[in-house]
Amino acid sequence: MSAEKSSLHARNLHRDPYNFDQLISCVPELKHYVFINSYQTATINFSIPEAVKLLNKALLLHFYSIKNWDIPKTNLCPPIPGRADYIHYIADLLAEHRQGIPEGNSVSGLDIGTGANLVYPLLAHRSYGWKILGTDINRDSLENAQRILDHNPDLLHEIQLKQQPDSHHVFKNIIDAGERFSFSMCNPPFHDSEESALKGNLRKTKHINKSTVKKPLLNFGGQQSELWCEGGELAFISKMIEESTQYSSQVLWFTCLVSKKDNLYKLTTLLKKVKALDIKTIDMAQGQKISRILAWTFIPEKNSKGQW
Repeated sequence: MSAEKSSLHARNLHRDPYNFDQLISCVPELKHYVFINSYQTATINFSIPEAVKLLNKALLLHFYSIKNWDIPKTNLCPPIPGRADYIHYIADLLAEHRQGIPEGNSVSGLDIGTGANLVYPLLAHRSYGWKILGTDINRDSLENAQRILDHNPDLLHEIQLKQQPDSHHVFKNIIDAGERFSFSMCNPPFHDSEESALKGNLRKTKHINKSTVKKPLLNFGGQQSELWCEGGELAFISKMIEESTQYSSQVLWFTCLVSKKDNLYKLTTLLKKVKALDIKTIDMAQGQKISRILAWTFIPEKNSKGQW
């Protein structure tokens, strides 16, 4: 087993090293990017956008039966193993209120900022059969997400899409009166400006290549709404927390990824201020990168069992 992946969730299908023969049989174009490294291991150069996209396409087809997955070059190309981890930890969170992990479309989730890649809804439904509403402020991203669904018609009634018309809101315009969700999830914009995003990507590209890179390769990031917002991650999640109080009886668990550990204290302080009844921080480790899920609820435990 690869040491880098042993920290992934126990149910994550990607804990073992990639079987590139298997993946190339799914997506033959991938073979042009696979090479044997100095450790005599097959791999790809993760700083090449097309290589990462083809790897994702193969993983989604082989493990999740997602056909014809594709995204524009301008959009975020997410690492599948790490995205799957978020889904599995949400399943554990929901299992605390039930007898075992809930499966099937009686569980409904809300993905804030689903993006052109639609990865979280795809993984959530294929892993557990959950019904997911994916939202985004970018119409082009949603149109690409819809194309993915059109290529996989069995998903059309299980994954819905909805545009957020107002960038100042997260849940307003999305959650209708009387509508309930077992959870919400979000991978928020990390940076506070385009300049910050470019610098961050340059550091990441240098780390991957272990060489001097003068020009940032926007492999990991695309649209403005995916990468940065005014005030960065802290401002975005704070807004989400404040708005969650208006939908406190309609979502069992609000969750969000938090990349910067230093933001946790301010965010948990805000959650206590708005009187969240339970607050959890769930650590996720993927190789050298440590991230965490912040989860909160306003619903008493006695009211949550069996109703969501």
